[in-house]
Amino acid sequence: MNRESMEFDVVIVGAGPAGLSAACRLMQEAQAAEQELTVCVVEKGSEVGAHILSGAVMETRALDELFPDWKERGAPLKTAVTEDQVFMLKNATSAAKLPNAFVPKTMHNDGNYIVSLGNVTRWLAEQAEQLGVEVFPGFAAAEVLFNEDGSVKGIATGDMGVTANGEQGPNYMPGMELHAKYTIFTEGCRGHLGKQLIEKFALDKDADPQHYGIGIKELWDIDPAKHKPGLVVHGSGWPLTDGASGGFFLYHAEDNQVVVGLIIDLNYSNPYLSPFDEFQRMKHHPEIKQYLEGGKRVAYGARAITKGGFNTLPKMTMPGALLVGCDAGTLNFSKIKGIHTAMKSGMLAAESIVEALKNGDEGGKDLSNFTTAYQSSWLYDELYRARNFGPAMHKFGPYLGGAFNYIDQNWFGGKIPVTLHDTHKDHEQLKPASECEEIQYPKPDGVISFDKLSSVFLSNTNHEEDQPCHLQLKDASIPISQNLPKFAEPAQRYCPAGVYEVVEGDNGPQFQINSQNCVHCKTCDIKDPAQNITWVVPEGAGGPNYPNM
Repeated sequence: MNRESMEFDVVIVGAGPAGLSAACRLMQEAQAAEQELTVCVVEKGSEVGAHILSGAVMETRALDELFPDWKERGAPLKTAVTEDQVFMLKNATSAAKLPNAFVPKTMHNDGNYIVSLGNVTRWLAEQAEQLGVEVFPGFAAAEVLFNEDGSVKGIATGDMGVTANGEQGPNYMPGMELHAKYTIFTEGCRGHLGKQLIEKFALDKDADPQHYGIGIKELWDIDPAKHKPGLVVHGSGWPLTDGASGGFFLYHAEDNQVVVGLIIDLNYSNPYLSPFDEFQRMKHHPEIKQYLEGGKRVAYGARAITKGGFNTLPKMTMPGALLVGCDAGTLNFSKIKGIHTAMKSGMLAAESIVEALKNGDEGGKDLSNFTTAYQSSWLYDELYRARNFGPAMHKFGPYLGGAFNYIDQNWFGGKIPVTLHDTHKDHEQLKPASECEEIQYPKPDGVISFDKLSSVFLSNTNHEEDQPCHLQLKDASIPISQNLPKFAEPAQRYCPAGVYEVVEGDNGPQFQINSQNCVHCKTCDIKDPAQNITWVVPEGAGGPNYPNM
């Protein structure tokens, strides 16, 4: 296919915190060196921030480096953390509050801010454009392009106006090739191009298997009398049982709003577990319900989280490209934070590229100077100190694992002389349905708890209906012939948006994909026990349209 092309020095895939920080740093460094640089950022969401979902409590360390005057520039960090509370939920009605002295110090949030990451990225995009970066929302990077020598050449955006049967419709428009000396991939967790690059270049050959969670989040307007701006509440325990692990969060943001959410590790074993329904019933616990009663839910969303940490990080460089942020897995799970680490990884990538280009580099190289800079940075030190946090929880459970992490973080500063590993792949942990007890979830009351379809409605999700399905099955028979009899087809439950259903047809059960509902969380690509589902980008601008998530 003959496609139009554009040439840049650097192309960045994804307008999240890593990508936009990289874009800003590229222009800052180039201007300081009096060097001409052309940079573009492509973003699959309809606007910057449309696909961004995070808790979020933000540490400002990377932002302080990127824009020391961020307050004067009007960065949307308005609510400083005023208090931390951590609970262990014992059952549906009782909980134990942990004294701060017994909480791993990495979970203390003094000096941090409660933010909408969507709004932070919108602000970062404004800063990038003011520096001369071209930002293209609504264009999905669908394909990696390669030079003849195998190095990354850039990306191609997806074709527009292709019909469901793969033909060119009346509004067909071919994608465009964006060529670059270097391409930075910052797609977020389980980026579909990042996944391809990790496999092609064997970037993970020296790493443990990556681990993931699914985070489900709601935004509520609450009674002003119950609002405590700056209060941060975390906890674990109920309702997660039967080997499932994770934790909840509830943050009091500005304007009488709270965000409430649940993160569930995707290494759970019971195929009957439904992350969405676990979250809905969790909100009825008195420690959480006390804030939501009398309030109104105004937004909903879900996103997978790359949480394996230091031991699971792939090599982040390859000829002509870098893979950073949550696309690589730079989240610090001991802090339950990944914004500042993603930003720093993007900044390091930018600095390495400018250094190379300044010395006459024409592109296409494997930038070893990035690895050197990363290994001598605070990012490397921080992730190294957190290396045991996830494996300890997986190996020993929330109580013994929590005790290990308290000792490691508070006594040894994350440098206990042992390194734990979890080499089990998340999708391989499901047990046969015949070995598990089916979980009966309470019906939603429409006040505190809700159903999937009304929740997806609040995510403002929309896709062009007449387009190829972006949820691709390697073998269309597997869901019914294998997953249904062995695992009661878990896609019906692990998807938080009602995308997958088993329906009765004339010839027995049929696997139905409601791709219009997809909120782009990527859980199916991760958790399917047969690894039969591949998530690829739909037509640009499709998916959720989160307001300030």
